[in-house]
Amino acid sequence: MTVGGVLGPLVRGSTWRRGVFLLLGGVLALPYALIAAAFAQLLTNDDMPLPLVGALLLVAAVLAAVPVFLAGSRALEIAAARALLAVDLPEPPPGYRLDRETRLRSALWIALHLVTGGLVLFAAISAFPMALVFIAQQFGIDTGPATGDAFGPLTGRDPGWLTLTGVVLLVVLGYAVAGLGALAASMAPVLLGPSQGERIAALEARATRLAERNRLARELHDSVGHALTVATLQAGAARELLDADPEFTRRALTAIEETSRHAMDDLDHVLGLLRETDGEAYPTTETAPQRTLTQLDRLVADTRAAGLAVQSRVTGAVGELPAAVSREGYRIVQEGLTNAARHGRGPVTLRVDVPPDGLEIELVNGLRGATGPARGGRGLDGMRERVLLLGGRITAGPDGDRWRVRVQLPVPRRESR
Repeated sequence: MTVGGVLGPLVRGSTWRRGVFLLLGGVLALPYALIAAAFAQLLTNDDMPLPLVGALLLVAAVLAAVPVFLAGSRALEIAAARALLAVDLPEPPPGYRLDRETRLRSALWIALHLVTGGLVLFAAISAFPMALVFIAQQFGIDTGPATGDAFGPLTGRDPGWLTLTGVVLLVVLGYAVAGLGALAASMAPVLLGPSQGERIAALEARATRLAERNRLARELHDSVGHALTVATLQAGAARELLDADPEFTRRALTAIEETSRHAMDDLDHVLGLLRETDGEAYPTTETAPQRTLTQLDRLVADTRAAGLAVQSRVTGAVGELPAAVSREGYRIVQEGLTNAARHGRGPVTLRVDVPPDGLEIELVNGLRGATGPARGGRGLDGMRERVLLLGGRITAGPDGDRWRVRVQLPVPRRESR
């Protein structure tokens, strides 16, 4: 083993950071030490009634033990361990109530931190100055009364041995700090690590965030993708008929303008949701409400203006559907029309039925070639996600020379008409 390998633990930055962590425990242990010293004096004072001292000691013990079991104390220890011990500990999930096992593990960790920190702090304020005095005597520096004192077999007249003793004290203190710091870093995940309940809560929070991100991605894909598809078809038709039918071109440009405006409203709505942070939103322009099946006629009209023939039939009270079902139903129809415009050929037959127990949507269009939309397309995946979130069923695939999409969404009885 080389000299560098032996002295490495003494000069590493991690050792110094761990030393600060241990000294932090010593600083936190000082109030406990002062309380213990005060009660030690009271117990040796014959003028103080022993029952009164015992009662005060019991109250002080309870007050001293309470902070050790608090969730806030555990959060502070986790933050200190992450910053000073470089231990990868997850943040405690907000609002989660700690179980008994986690509180006991945390209390044991805090108690060990206070004890080891107190020992290191005591060694630092006693052994470290003593070592400096020994080393100073080697260079002829007058250290006061210590010059003639005896330290075991050594006296102030043995500066060489005193200097060696001082160096050994510093080295031992450094290795003790390095060893205790390494032990603390290895024990932190065990005593401060998340419990099973915290892991489940963190996974649920992550799943919620991912679901929200996927929902926003579907909103962008369906609304903006539909608008771009319709605008592209209208622009192509206008270019072909620019000279032959100026009136059609004028209508197409008007439809492109309106479609783009609706897409900007949808985009502004989604961006407003993305800017929301912890329940508070940055100041933004007022976002537009999401579209529902009550606006189905406008969606069909825009699609027809793009040159795709659509035969629409609506049966039942669409306006009385629950808001969530109506919104998702609108997006499903929108994506189905977009897929028909991109990958199929007209005419498109759209059927929307509202029976007493749910919502049924069916879109049928001709196939362009031998296949319909790609199996891995984001549009169909988004439709399936919307249907599954509402507990419905979807079938999509070729039916002879046509492409058929059929969706069934349930409506809970308490939310229905």
